Amino acid sequence: MRYDFMILDVFTDRPFGGNQLGVLTDARGLTAQGMQAVAREFNFAETTFVLPPDDPAHARRVRIFTPAVELPFAGHPTVGTACALALAGLSPTGEIVLEEGVGPVPVTIAKAGEAYSARLRLDRGPDTFAVPPAGDMAAILSLGVAEIVDVFAASVGVHFTYVQLRSREAVDASRLDLDAWRRLLSSSPAAQIYLFAGELKDGGEIYARMFGPGFGIAEDPATGAAAAALVGHAASRVGSLDIAIHQGVRMGRPSLIEASAVAEGGEVRSIEVGGATTLIAQGSIDVPEDYLER
Repeated sequence: MRYDFMILDVFTDRPFGGNQLGVLTDARGLTAQGMQAVAREFNFAETTFVLPPDDPAHARRVRIFTPAVELPFAGHPTVGTACALALAGLSPTGEIVLEEGVGPVPVTIAKAGEAYSARLRLDRGPDTFAVPPAGDMAAILSLGVAEIVDVFAASVGVHFTYVQLRSREAVDASRLDLDAWRRLLSSSPAAQIYLFAGELKDGGEIYARMFGPGFGIAEDPATGAAAAALVGHAASRVGSLDIAIHQGVRMGRPSLIEASAVAEGGEVRSIEVGGATTLIAQGSIDVPEDYLER
């Protein structure tokens, strides 16, 4: 059976930057096995599969797959899929709700000229997890422990261990030691690593990378779910804030993620993450019958 798809670059306003996303705008009839096979074939960090919503008040249901696993939520697939629906004439601009594994996710789509952007909202703070020792993270990242400022673990649906480093140069110098990762972190709930430099304060600029070996992602150019948990974690400590996150620079796919959180008395009320999306290509893919519902 033939399925239409779109390829978009998310968290960038220019082609060939940001994070690539494949979107099947009508994935009805595909099995989960078929979705995973298509995601492996595209081999982007994530591919999304759009389905009719369970609640007719919502725009669509969205399933998100990396080349290796299905995710309950992810930022650049949420932002990019919302823009894809608007580009395809399947959704209006303004606020829509996408059903994902974590539940309903409100997304606001905007259009300026021919350019589209979107901003997702989560009405809760991040969950936290046990933190690995700084020495373990230094070994995993092939760094000296003196380069590490802080280590914490947080999630808004996808779990990350965060490593704050002293400088952008240390972020760029980091190299994932897979043997150390397998030995020291792979069995942790927060096995994916988000490393960054910069101040977590209102108006702060963050420089980041993300290694996701458990998801089949060597390095991610833009990680919206990690940005959401990061800004939520910061808000629980310092109060409401807006930050700009630069990621994918070392990979040659620069991205810009805008993230904000509202907090009162240390309790996070809401988190927003957004950015621009650029349409790269459209086409169709033939999926063998073995991957179709019977």
